[in-house]
Amino acid sequence: MMRPNNGIPGLRQGGGWMIPDGLNMARQCLSQPSDSTAIIDLTGSGREVVTFAQLEQLTDGIARSLLQSVRPGDRVGVLLSQSPMCAAAHLAIWKIGAISVPLFKLFQQDALASRHGDAGAQVVLTDAEGATLLGDLARSLQVDQITPSDNPLPFAETGPDDPAVLIYTSGTTGKPKGALHGHRVLTGHLPGVSISHNHLRDGDCLWTPADWAWIGGLFDVLMPGLALGIPVVAARLEKFTPEACVDVITRGGVRNVFFPPTALRMLKATDQRIPGLRSVASGGEPLGAEMLAWGQQAFGLTINEFYGQTECNMVVSSCTEDFPARPGCIGKPVPGHEIAVIDENGAPTSDEGDVAIRRGSASMLLEYWNRPEATAEKFRGDWLITGDRGVWECDYLRFVGRDDDVITSAGYRIGPAEIEDCLLTHPAVATVGVVGKPDPLRTEIVKAYVVLKPGAEASGAELQEWVKDRLAQYSYPREVAFLEELPMTVTGKVIRKELKQMAKSELTMGVSST
Repeated sequence: MMRPNNGIPGLRQGGGWMIPDGLNMARQCLSQPSDSTAIIDLTGSGREVVTFAQLEQLTDGIARSLLQSVRPGDRVGVLLSQSPMCAAAHLAIWKIGAISVPLFKLFQQDALASRHGDAGAQVVLTDAEGATLLGDLARSLQVDQITPSDNPLPFAETGPDDPAVLIYTSGTTGKPKGALHGHRVLTGHLPGVSISHNHLRDGDCLWTPADWAWIGGLFDVLMPGLALGIPVVAARLEKFTPEACVDVITRGGVRNVFFPPTALRMLKATDQRIPGLRSVASGGEPLGAEMLAWGQQAFGLTINEFYGQTECNMVVSSCTEDFPARPGCIGKPVPGHEIAVIDENGAPTSDEGDVAIRRGSASMLLEYWNRPEATAEKFRGDWLITGDRGVWECDYLRFVGRDDDVITSAGYRIGPAEIEDCLLTHPAVATVGVVGKPDPLRTEIVKAYVVLKPGAEASGAELQEWVKDRLAQYSYPREVAFLEELPMTVTGKVIRKELKQMAKSELTMGVSST
Protein backbone atom coordinates (compact mmCIF):
# COMPACT_ATOMS: atom_id res chain seq x y z
CA MET A 1 0.00 0.00 0.00
CA MET A 2 1.00 3.66 0.01
CA ARG A 3 3.99 4.88 1.92
CA PRO A 4 3.38 7.62 4.48
CA ASN A 5 2.76 11.04 2.95
CA ASN A 6 6.10 12.34 4.18
CA GLY A 7 7.95 9.45 2.50
CA ILE A 8 9.06 9.40 -1.14
CA PRO A 9 8.26 6.13 -2.95
CA GLY A 10 11.31 4.40 -4.40
CA LEU A 11 13.82 6.35 -2.33
CA ARG A 12 15.65 5.64 0.91
CA GLN A 13 15.35 8.07 3.78
CA GLY A 14 18.13 10.59 3.24
CA GLY A 15 18.48 9.89 -0.50
CA GLY A 16 19.52 7.12 -2.85
CA TRP A 17 17.41 4.74 -4.88
CA MET A 18 15.79 1.79 -3.13
CA ILE A 19 16.09 -0.82 -5.90
CA PRO A 20 16.50 -4.51 -5.08
CA ASP A 21 18.83 -6.76 -7.07
CA GLY A 22 15.83 -8.86 -8.07
CA LEU A 23 13.13 -6.69 -9.65
CA ASN A 24 10.25 -7.52 -11.98
CA MET A 25 7.75 -4.77 -12.81
CA ALA A 26 4.86 -7.21 -13.02
CA ARG A 27 5.46 -8.35 -9.45
CA GLN A 28 5.93 -4.72 -8.43
CA CYS A 29 2.50 -3.80 -9.86
CA LEU A 30 0.59 -6.84 -8.63
CA SER A 31 1.86 -6.85 -5.03
CA GLN A 32 -1.31 -5.37 -3.56
CA PRO A 33 -4.15 -6.95 -1.53
CA SER A 34 -6.07 -9.21 -3.88
CA ASP A 35 -9.46 -7.66 -3.12
CA SER A 36 -8.40 -4.02 -3.48
CA THR A 37 -9.28 -2.02 -6.60
CA ALA A 38 -6.73 -1.95 -9.39
CA ILE A 39 -8.68 -0.47 -12.31
CA ILE A 40 -12.06 1.22 -12.65
CA ASP A 41 -13.18 0.24 -16.15
CA LEU A 42 -15.37 2.77 -17.99
CA THR A 43 -14.61 1.42 -21.47
CA GLY A 44 -18.03 -0.23 -21.73
CA SER A 45 -21.48 1.15 -21.11
CA GLY A 46 -21.22 0.83 -17.34
CA ARG A 47 -18.68 1.00 -14.54
CA GLU A 48 -16.75 -2.15 -13.66
CA VAL A 49 -14.29 -2.53 -10.79
CA VAL A 50 -11.32 -4.78 -11.53
CA THR A 51 -9.54 -6.06 -8.44
CA PHE A 52 -5.89 -6.99 -8.25
CA ALA A 53 -6.90 -10.65 -8.10
CA GLN A 54 -8.83 -10.28 -11.35
CA LEU A 55 -6.01 -8.33 -12.98
CA GLU A 56 -3.55 -11.08 -12.03
CA GLN A 57 -5.86 -13.72 -13.54
CA LEU A 58 -6.00 -11.75 -16.80
CA THR A 59 -2.21 -11.39 -16.69
CA ASP A 60 -1.62 -15.10 -16.15
CA GLY A 61 -4.01 -16.07 -18.94
CA ILE A 62 -2.13 -13.88 -21.41
CA ALA A 63 1.25 -15.00 -20.07
CA ARG A 64 0.38 -18.68 -20.58
CA SER A 65 -0.61 -17.98 -24.18
CA LEU A 66 2.61 -16.07 -24.80
CA LEU A 67 4.79 -18.86 -23.43
CA GLN A 68 3.81 -21.03 -26.38
CA SER A 69 6.00 -18.92 -28.67
CA VAL A 70 7.73 -16.14 -26.68
CA ARG A 71 10.94 -16.41 -24.70
CA PRO A 72 12.71 -14.03 -22.27
CA GLY A 73 14.16 -11.08 -24.14
CA ASP A 74 11.73 -11.39 -27.07
CA ARG A 75 9.83 -8.27 -28.06
CA VAL A 76 6.01 -8.31 -27.94
CA GLY A 77 3.89 -5.47 -29.30
CA VAL A 78 0.87 -4.14 -27.39
CA LEU A 79 -1.70 -2.51 -29.67
CA LEU A 80 -4.54 -1.78 -27.24
CA SER A 81 -6.37 1.30 -25.98
CA GLN A 82 -6.95 2.09 -22.30
CA SER A 83 -8.45 -1.07 -20.78
CA PRO A 84 -7.76 -3.72 -18.14
CA MET A 85 -6.54 -5.96 -20.98
CA CYS A 86 -3.95 -3.35 -21.99
CA ALA A 87 -2.59 -3.30 -18.43
CA ALA A 88 -2.62 -7.11 -18.23
CA ALA A 89 -0.84 -7.41 -21.59
CA HIS A 90 2.18 -5.39 -20.43
CA LEU A 91 2.22 -7.17 -17.07
CA ALA A 92 2.11 -10.58 -18.77
CA ILE A 93 5.03 -9.71 -21.02
CA TRP A 94 7.13 -8.51 -18.09
CA LYS A 95 6.12 -11.48 -15.95
CA ILE A 96 7.70 -13.93 -18.40
CA GLY A 97 10.80 -11.76 -18.87
CA ALA A 98 9.97 -10.50 -22.37
CA ILE A 99 10.00 -6.88 -23.61
CA SER A 100 6.77 -4.98 -24.28
CA VAL A 101 6.54 -2.56 -27.21
CA PRO A 102 3.65 -0.06 -26.81
CA LEU A 103 1.91 0.72 -30.12
CA PHE A 104 -0.72 3.37 -30.80
CA LYS A 105 -4.03 2.73 -32.56
CA LEU A 106 -3.84 6.04 -34.42
CA PHE A 107 -0.79 4.69 -36.23
CA GLN A 108 -1.45 3.59 -39.80
CA GLN A 109 0.38 0.72 -41.47
CA ASP A 110 3.62 2.55 -42.37
CA ALA A 111 4.09 3.82 -38.80
CA LEU A 112 3.21 0.42 -37.34
CA ALA A 113 5.50 -1.35 -39.79
CA SER A 114 8.52 0.81 -38.98
CA ARG A 115 8.20 0.26 -35.24
CA HIS A 116 7.25 -3.40 -35.43
CA GLY A 117 10.04 -4.10 -37.89
CA ASP A 118 12.70 -2.23 -35.98
CA ALA A 119 11.77 -3.96 -32.72
CA GLY A 120 11.61 -7.37 -34.35
CA ALA A 121 8.46 -8.16 -32.38
CA GLN A 122 7.54 -11.84 -32.21
CA VAL A 123 3.83 -11.20 -31.80
CA VAL A 124 1.44 -8.28 -31.17
CA LEU A 125 -1.18 -8.45 -28.41
CA THR A 126 -4.28 -6.65 -29.65
CA ASP A 127 -8.04 -6.88 -30.20
CA ALA A 128 -10.20 -7.18 -33.31
CA GLU A 129 -9.79 -3.50 -34.18
CA GLY A 130 -6.02 -3.71 -33.78
CA ALA A 131 -5.81 -6.92 -35.82
CA THR A 132 -7.47 -5.08 -38.70
CA LEU A 133 -4.97 -2.23 -38.41
CA LEU A 134 -2.06 -4.70 -38.42
CA GLY A 135 -3.26 -6.65 -41.43
CA ASP A 136 -0.46 -9.00 -42.49
CA LEU A 137 2.26 -6.90 -40.81
CA ALA A 138 2.57 -9.14 -37.78
CA ARG A 139 1.24 -12.22 -36.07
CA SER A 140 -1.47 -10.93 -33.75
CA LEU A 141 -2.88 -12.53 -30.60
CA GLN A 142 -6.29 -11.18 -29.61
CA VAL A 143 -6.32 -10.81 -25.84
CA ASP A 144 -10.12 -10.71 -25.61
CA GLN A 145 -10.15 -14.32 -26.79
CA ILE A 146 -7.81 -15.49 -24.00
CA THR A 147 -9.27 -17.12 -20.90
CA PRO A 148 -8.12 -15.70 -17.54
CA SER A 149 -6.15 -18.16 -15.43
CA ASP A 150 -6.45 -18.73 -11.67
CA ASN A 151 -3.31 -20.89 -11.73
CA PRO A 152 -0.54 -18.31 -11.15
CA LEU A 153 2.68 -18.45 -13.13
CA PRO A 154 6.01 -17.71 -11.43
CA PHE A 155 7.59 -14.33 -12.12
CA ALA A 156 10.72 -14.39 -14.25
CA GLU A 157 13.89 -13.76 -12.27
CA THR A 158 14.79 -10.35 -13.65
CA GLY A 159 16.91 -7.51 -12.33
CA PRO A 160 16.64 -3.72 -12.52
CA ASP A 161 18.77 -3.45 -15.67
CA ASP A 162 17.16 -6.34 -17.54
CA PRO A 163 15.24 -4.98 -20.56
CA ALA A 164 11.48 -4.67 -20.02
CA VAL A 165 9.92 -2.07 -22.32
CA LEU A 166 10.83 -0.53 -25.68
CA ILE A 167 9.13 2.84 -26.26
CA TYR A 168 9.58 4.63 -29.57
CA THR A 169 10.29 8.33 -29.63
CA SER A 170 10.43 10.64 -32.65
CA GLY A 171 13.59 12.58 -33.43
CA THR A 172 14.59 15.12 -36.02
CA THR A 173 16.54 12.83 -38.35
CA GLY A 174 15.91 9.32 -39.57
CA LYS A 175 13.25 6.94 -38.32
CA PRO A 176 11.85 6.90 -34.76
CA LYS A 177 14.28 5.50 -32.19
CA GLY A 178 13.38 2.88 -29.62
CA ALA A 179 14.25 3.83 -26.04
CA LEU A 180 14.95 0.57 -24.22
CA HIS A 181 14.21 0.64 -20.48
CA GLY A 182 14.91 -1.85 -17.72
CA HIS A 183 12.66 -3.04 -14.91
CA ARG A 184 13.91 -0.12 -12.76
CA VAL A 185 12.10 2.43 -14.95
CA LEU A 186 8.89 2.17 -12.91
CA THR A 187 10.71 2.79 -9.63
CA GLY A 188 12.33 5.81 -11.28
CA HIS A 189 8.89 7.28 -11.98
CA LEU A 190 7.33 6.77 -8.54
CA PRO A 191 8.78 9.82 -6.72
CA GLY A 192 7.92 12.28 -9.50
CA VAL A 193 4.43 10.89 -10.10
CA SER A 194 3.59 11.07 -6.41
CA ILE A 195 5.06 14.55 -5.99
CA SER A 196 3.26 15.92 -9.07
CA HIS A 197 -0.01 14.94 -7.37
CA ASN A 198 0.87 16.55 -4.04
CA HIS A 199 1.95 13.15 -2.68
CA LEU A 200 -0.42 10.36 -3.66
CA ARG A 201 -2.28 8.84 -0.72
CA ASP A 202 -5.10 6.48 0.19
CA GLY A 203 -8.42 7.68 -1.24
CA ASP A 204 -6.88 9.01 -4.45
CA CYS A 205 -7.92 7.84 -7.94
CA LEU A 206 -5.90 8.51 -11.11
CA TRP A 207 -6.88 9.16 -14.71
CA THR A 208 -5.41 10.68 -17.86
CA PRO A 209 -6.90 11.19 -21.32
CA ALA A 210 -3.43 10.35 -22.70
CA ASP A 211 -3.24 6.95 -24.37
CA TRP A 212 -1.40 4.20 -22.51
CA ALA A 213 0.73 3.62 -25.62
CA TRP A 214 2.87 6.60 -24.57
CA ILE A 215 5.21 6.93 -21.63
CA GLY A 216 2.94 9.65 -20.22
CA GLY A 217 -0.04 7.32 -19.97
CA LEU A 218 1.84 4.11 -19.20
CA PHE A 219 4.42 5.30 -16.67
CA ASP A 220 3.03 8.63 -15.45
CA VAL A 221 -0.35 7.13 -14.53
CA LEU A 222 -1.16 3.44 -15.09
CA MET A 223 1.82 1.51 -13.74
CA PRO A 224 2.65 3.90 -10.85
CA GLY A 225 -1.00 3.75 -9.79
CA LEU A 226 -0.88 -0.06 -9.68
CA ALA A 227 2.49 -0.13 -7.90
CA LEU A 228 1.29 2.33 -5.27
CA GLY A 229 -2.16 0.81 -4.78
CA ILE A 230 -3.99 3.82 -6.23
CA PRO A 231 -7.02 2.93 -8.42
CA VAL A 232 -6.63 3.91 -12.09
CA VAL A 233 -9.56 4.74 -14.35
CA ALA A 234 -9.57 3.24 -17.86
CA ALA A 235 -11.72 5.12 -20.38
CA ARG A 236 -11.77 5.41 -24.14
CA LEU A 237 -12.47 8.88 -25.50
CA GLU A 238 -12.96 8.73 -29.26
CA LYS A 239 -12.48 12.49 -29.14
CA PHE A 240 -11.51 14.62 -26.15
CA THR A 241 -14.28 17.06 -25.26
CA PRO A 242 -14.89 18.94 -22.02
CA GLU A 243 -18.21 17.12 -21.62
CA ALA A 244 -16.65 13.67 -22.06
CA CYS A 245 -13.87 14.62 -19.66
CA VAL A 246 -16.31 15.65 -16.94
CA ASP A 247 -18.30 12.45 -17.47
CA VAL A 248 -15.20 10.26 -16.93
CA ILE A 249 -14.16 12.18 -13.82
CA THR A 250 -17.66 11.96 -12.36
CA ARG A 251 -18.37 8.29 -13.13
CA GLY A 252 -14.87 7.18 -12.22
CA GLY A 253 -14.61 9.09 -8.97
CA VAL A 254 -11.37 10.61 -10.22
CA ARG A 255 -9.38 12.67 -7.73
CA ASN A 256 -6.07 13.08 -9.59
CA VAL A 257 -5.67 13.88 -13.29
CA PHE A 258 -2.72 14.15 -15.65
CA PHE A 259 -3.87 16.58 -18.35
CA PRO A 260 -1.67 17.18 -21.42
CA PRO A 261 -1.48 20.95 -22.09
CA THR A 262 -3.75 20.75 -25.13
CA ALA A 263 -6.51 19.18 -23.03
CA LEU A 264 -6.17 22.05 -20.58
CA ARG A 265 -6.44 24.57 -23.40
CA MET A 266 -9.61 22.92 -24.68
CA LEU A 267 -11.11 23.03 -21.20
CA LYS A 268 -10.07 26.66 -20.87
CA ALA A 269 -11.62 27.54 -24.25
CA THR A 270 -15.05 26.55 -22.89
CA ASP A 271 -14.23 27.77 -19.37
CA GLN A 272 -15.04 24.30 -18.06
CA ARG A 273 -15.01 24.11 -14.25
CA ILE A 274 -14.26 20.77 -12.57
CA PRO A 275 -14.56 20.83 -8.78
CA GLY A 276 -13.66 17.97 -6.46
CA LEU A 277 -10.19 17.14 -7.77
CA ARG A 278 -7.32 16.93 -5.32
CA SER A 279 -4.53 17.38 -7.89
CA VAL A 280 -3.97 18.20 -11.54
CA ALA A 281 -0.60 17.51 -13.13
CA SER A 282 0.57 18.52 -16.60
CA GLY A 283 3.71 17.95 -18.61
CA GLY A 284 5.03 18.22 -22.15
CA GLU A 285 5.09 22.00 -22.56
CA PRO A 286 5.31 24.95 -20.14
CA LEU A 287 1.88 26.33 -19.23
CA GLY A 288 2.62 29.93 -18.34
CA ALA A 289 1.10 32.30 -15.79
CA GLU A 290 -2.26 32.71 -17.58
CA MET A 291 -2.97 28.97 -17.67
CA LEU A 292 -1.92 28.51 -14.05
CA ALA A 293 -4.23 31.34 -13.00
CA TRP A 294 -7.13 29.83 -14.96
CA GLY A 295 -6.45 26.42 -13.40
CA GLN A 296 -6.81 27.94 -9.96
CA GLN A 297 -10.29 29.17 -10.90
CA ALA A 298 -11.36 26.05 -12.82
CA PHE A 299 -10.15 23.39 -10.39
CA GLY A 300 -9.73 25.31 -7.16
CA LEU A 301 -6.07 24.28 -7.05
CA THR A 302 -2.72 25.02 -8.68
CA ILE A 303 -1.69 22.79 -11.58
CA ASN A 304 1.59 21.00 -10.93
CA GLU A 305 3.88 21.01 -13.96
CA PHE A 306 6.44 18.25 -14.47
CA TYR A 307 9.22 17.54 -16.95
CA GLY A 308 10.91 14.61 -18.60
CA GLN A 309 11.15 12.73 -21.87
CA THR A 310 10.83 9.17 -23.10
CA GLU A 311 14.53 8.57 -22.52
CA CYS A 312 14.43 9.76 -18.90
CA ASN A 313 11.12 10.82 -17.49
CA MET A 314 9.63 12.50 -14.40
CA VAL A 315 12.85 14.20 -13.29
CA VAL A 316 11.54 17.71 -12.48
CA SER A 317 8.19 18.58 -10.92
CA SER A 318 6.19 21.19 -9.13
CA CYS A 319 4.43 20.29 -5.88
CA THR A 320 2.27 23.05 -4.43
CA GLU A 321 1.92 21.12 -1.19
CA ASP A 322 5.68 21.54 -0.68
CA PHE A 323 6.56 24.83 -2.41
CA PRO A 324 4.79 27.58 -4.38
CA ALA A 325 4.61 27.42 -8.16
CA ARG A 326 6.71 29.89 -10.13
CA PRO A 327 5.06 30.78 -13.48
CA GLY A 328 7.36 30.03 -16.42
CA CYS A 329 9.30 27.44 -14.42
CA ILE A 330 8.61 23.70 -14.56
CA GLY A 331 9.50 22.97 -10.96
CA LYS A 332 12.42 21.60 -8.98
CA PRO A 333 14.47 18.40 -9.41
CA VAL A 334 12.68 15.32 -8.15
CA PRO A 335 14.66 13.58 -5.39
CA GLY A 336 16.75 10.77 -6.84
CA HIS A 337 17.43 12.63 -10.11
CA GLU A 338 20.37 15.03 -10.43
CA ILE A 339 19.55 17.77 -12.93
CA ALA A 340 21.96 20.36 -14.30
CA VAL A 341 22.12 23.09 -16.91
CA ILE A 342 25.47 22.57 -18.63
CA ASP A 343 27.58 24.29 -21.26
CA GLU A 344 29.06 22.74 -24.39
CA ASN A 345 31.98 21.36 -22.36
CA GLY A 346 29.69 19.54 -19.95
CA ALA A 347 30.27 21.96 -17.07
CA PRO A 348 27.31 23.24 -15.00
CA THR A 349 26.48 26.86 -15.73
CA SER A 350 24.29 29.53 -14.17
CA ASP A 351 23.55 30.87 -17.65
CA GLU A 352 21.25 29.36 -20.24
CA GLY A 353 22.46 25.95 -21.37
CA ASP A 354 21.53 22.36 -22.11
CA VAL A 355 19.22 20.65 -19.63
CA ALA A 356 20.97 17.44 -18.58
CA ILE A 357 20.41 14.49 -16.24
CA ARG A 358 23.26 12.67 -14.52
CA ARG A 359 23.71 8.95 -15.11
CA GLY A 360 22.23 6.91 -12.29
CA SER A 361 18.66 8.11 -12.67
CA ALA A 362 16.41 5.07 -12.28
CA SER A 363 14.11 6.23 -15.09
CA MET A 364 17.01 6.59 -17.59
CA LEU A 365 17.04 4.41 -20.69
CA LEU A 366 19.47 1.53 -21.04
CA GLU A 367 20.16 2.38 -24.67
CA TYR A 368 18.55 3.19 -27.98
CA TRP A 369 17.53 -0.13 -29.52
CA ASN A 370 20.25 -1.30 -31.95
CA ARG A 371 21.67 2.24 -32.20
CA PRO A 372 24.95 2.41 -30.28
CA GLU A 373 26.04 5.61 -32.04
CA ALA A 374 22.77 7.38 -31.18
CA THR A 375 23.11 6.17 -27.58
CA ALA A 376 26.65 7.59 -27.37
CA GLU A 377 25.52 10.91 -28.87
CA LYS A 378 22.80 11.23 -26.22
CA PHE A 379 25.45 11.63 -23.51
CA ARG A 380 28.06 14.26 -22.73
CA GLY A 381 30.33 12.62 -20.19
CA ASP A 382 28.17 11.57 -17.24
CA TRP A 383 25.22 13.65 -18.43
CA LEU A 384 22.26 12.67 -20.59
CA ILE A 385 21.48 15.63 -22.84
CA THR A 386 17.74 16.16 -23.15
CA GLY A 387 17.93 18.39 -26.23
CA ASP A 388 16.16 21.17 -24.34
CA ARG A 389 17.52 24.50 -23.21
CA GLY A 390 17.00 25.85 -19.72
CA VAL A 391 18.21 28.19 -17.00
CA TRP A 392 18.05 28.10 -13.21
CA GLU A 393 16.00 30.59 -11.22
CA CYS A 394 17.24 29.83 -7.71
CA ASP A 395 16.41 26.11 -7.46
CA TYR A 396 13.57 26.26 -10.02
CA LEU A 397 14.23 25.14 -13.59
CA ARG A 398 12.97 27.46 -16.32
CA PHE A 399 12.40 25.81 -19.71
CA VAL A 400 13.73 28.01 -22.53
CA GLY A 401 13.05 25.92 -25.62
CA ARG A 402 13.98 22.88 -27.66
CA ASP A 403 17.40 22.59 -29.18
CA ASP A 404 16.21 20.24 -31.90
CA ASP A 405 13.46 20.29 -34.46
CA VAL A 406 10.91 18.05 -32.80
CA ILE A 407 7.41 19.45 -33.23
CA THR A 408 5.22 19.62 -30.13
CA SER A 409 1.61 19.51 -31.25
CA ALA A 410 -1.39 18.82 -29.00
CA GLY A 411 0.89 17.13 -26.48
CA TYR A 412 2.52 14.84 -29.06
CA ARG A 413 6.21 15.04 -29.95
CA ILE A 414 6.40 14.61 -33.71
CA GLY A 415 9.59 13.98 -35.67
CA PRO A 416 9.60 15.86 -39.01
CA ALA A 417 11.85 13.31 -40.72
CA GLU A 418 9.22 10.57 -40.64
CA ILE A 419 6.63 12.89 -42.23
CA GLU A 420 9.15 14.05 -44.84
CA ASP A 421 9.99 10.43 -45.70
CA CYS A 422 6.30 9.68 -46.09
CA LEU A 423 5.63 12.66 -48.37
CA LEU A 424 8.64 11.78 -50.51
CA THR A 425 6.94 8.50 -51.42
CA HIS A 426 4.19 10.48 -53.19
CA PRO A 427 4.84 10.35 -56.94
CA ALA A 428 4.47 14.12 -57.37
CA VAL A 429 6.83 15.23 -54.60
CA ALA A 430 10.44 16.11 -55.40
CA THR A 431 11.55 17.32 -51.99
CA VAL A 432 9.96 18.54 -48.77
CA GLY A 433 10.75 20.19 -45.46
CA VAL A 434 8.53 19.84 -42.39
CA VAL A 435 8.58 22.20 -39.39
CA GLY A 436 6.40 23.29 -36.52
CA LYS A 437 4.40 26.49 -36.96
CA PRO A 438 3.30 28.27 -33.76
CA ASP A 439 -0.37 27.71 -32.94
CA PRO A 440 -2.31 29.10 -29.94
CA LEU A 441 -4.27 25.88 -29.31
CA ARG A 442 -1.85 23.09 -30.19
CA THR A 443 1.42 24.91 -29.36
CA GLU A 444 2.55 24.06 -32.89
CA ILE A 445 0.99 22.58 -36.00
CA VAL A 446 2.83 20.49 -38.57
CA LYS A 447 3.56 22.52 -41.70
CA ALA A 448 5.00 21.00 -44.86
CA TYR A 449 6.87 23.00 -47.52
CA VAL A 450 6.77 20.97 -50.71
CA VAL A 451 8.60 21.16 -54.04
CA LEU A 452 6.82 19.21 -56.78
CA LYS A 453 8.50 17.33 -59.59
CA PRO A 454 8.55 19.15 -62.96
CA GLY A 455 5.15 18.86 -64.60
CA ALA A 456 3.61 17.07 -61.60
CA GLU A 457 0.48 18.21 -59.82
CA ALA A 458 -0.83 17.61 -56.31
CA SER A 459 -3.06 19.52 -53.93
CA GLY A 460 -2.42 20.21 -50.28
CA ALA A 461 -5.48 18.13 -49.34
CA GLU A 462 -4.16 15.20 -51.37
CA LEU A 463 -0.81 15.27 -49.57
CA GLN A 464 -2.55 15.58 -46.19
CA GLU A 465 -4.57 12.43 -46.92
CA TRP A 466 -1.41 10.68 -48.10
CA VAL A 467 0.17 11.14 -44.66
CA LYS A 468 -3.07 10.42 -42.76
CA ASP A 469 -3.32 7.03 -44.50
CA ARG A 470 0.25 6.04 -43.65
CA LEU A 471 1.30 7.59 -40.35
CA ALA A 472 -0.38 8.63 -37.12
CA GLN A 473 -3.47 10.75 -37.72
CA TYR A 474 -2.22 13.48 -35.38
CA SER A 475 1.01 13.95 -37.36
CA TYR A 476 -0.35 14.91 -40.78
CA PRO A 477 0.55 18.44 -41.99
CA ARG A 478 -2.32 20.74 -41.16
CA GLU A 479 -0.86 23.23 -43.62
CA VAL A 480 0.92 22.55 -46.91
CA ALA A 481 2.73 25.21 -48.92
CA PHE A 482 4.30 24.76 -52.35
CA LEU A 483 7.67 26.34 -53.12
CA GLU A 484 9.95 26.46 -56.18
CA GLU A 485 12.88 25.36 -54.03
CA LEU A 486 13.79 24.76 -50.38
CA PRO A 487 16.61 26.45 -48.47
CA MET A 488 19.47 23.92 -48.52
CA THR A 489 22.96 23.59 -47.09
CA VAL A 490 25.86 22.95 -49.47
CA THR A 491 25.59 19.27 -48.56
CA GLY A 492 21.94 19.13 -49.61
CA LYS A 493 20.25 19.21 -46.20
CA VAL A 494 17.09 21.23 -45.69
CA ILE A 495 17.71 24.28 -43.49
CA ARG A 496 14.73 23.90 -41.18
CA LYS A 497 15.72 27.03 -39.27
CA GLU A 498 14.82 29.14 -42.30
CA LEU A 499 11.56 27.26 -42.82
CA LYS A 500 10.66 27.84 -39.18
CA GLN A 501 11.28 31.55 -39.60
CA MET A 502 9.14 31.51 -42.73
CA ALA A 503 6.31 29.80 -40.81
CA LYS A 504 6.52 32.37 -38.01
CA SER A 505 6.44 35.27 -40.46
CA GLU A 506 3.26 33.88 -42.00
CA LEU A 507 1.42 34.51 -38.74
CA THR A 508 1.69 38.26 -39.20
CA MET A 509 0.96 38.02 -42.93
CA GLY A 510 -2.20 35.91 -42.49
CA VAL A 511 -0.87 33.08 -44.66
CA SER A 512 -2.37 29.61 -44.13
CA SER A 513 -2.61 26.34 -46.04
CA THR A 514 -2.42 26.18 -49.82
